[in-house]
Amino acid sequence: MKKVKKVTLTINDREVRAEGGMTILEAARDAGIHIPTLCYHEKLAPYGACRLCTVEISQNGRTQLVTACVYPAEDGLVVKTDSQRVIRIRKMLLELMLASSPAKTIQDLAQQHGVAKPRFEAEKTNCILCGLCVRYCNEIKKANAIGFVGRGTERRVVFYPEIASTVCASCRECFSLCPTGKLPSETDGVCFDDLTLEDFLGARQARV
Repeated sequence: MKKVKKVTLTINDREVRAEGGMTILEAARDAGIHIPTLCYHEKLAPYGACRLCTVEISQNGRTQLVTACVYPAEDGLVVKTDSQRVIRIRKMLLELMLASSPAKTIQDLAQQHGVAKPRFEAEKTNCILCGLCVRYCNEIKKANAIGFVGRGTERRVVFYPEIASTVCASCRECFSLCPTGKLPSETDGVCFDDLTLEDFLGARQARV
């Protein structure tokens, strides 16, 4: 059996040993060190969408901000999960999320970081584009019943009616993954940004 290489890094002044190939987030979790995230799932490929897992790293005299869920744990890496730069970025990200979604999960994280009210205004889509539903449906279920459409501020998650109408009723596994508890959907060319899958299926059944 091939021996797994170990790497040693420092997280918040604590020496951490991790298996080679692990990300900073995985190494931190194994060591019992909390790094917040809303788009990470152990069964899915790293995505780095929510950016809440941003940490500050130092290596070879260079310091930079990286997303812990995609950046590899490396020998000699020094990681700060709660530096002033990191906290400032997390607060801004949470303000943006809170502006578009009043979900309890977002509110709780915002309160933990001292964010009471967002300075930004945004349409209440109740979707933070974490991609968990899309990635789970594509990577795990292989159904491809849900996906992203649009770019920039127009980007959103939609169900593809021709697929969703045949597979979603017997699955619904993406429901429990959604950090805001809401899933936008699209059917017959009409966008229902605030509808859940239950609404989508119910509306479709009513038309049959």
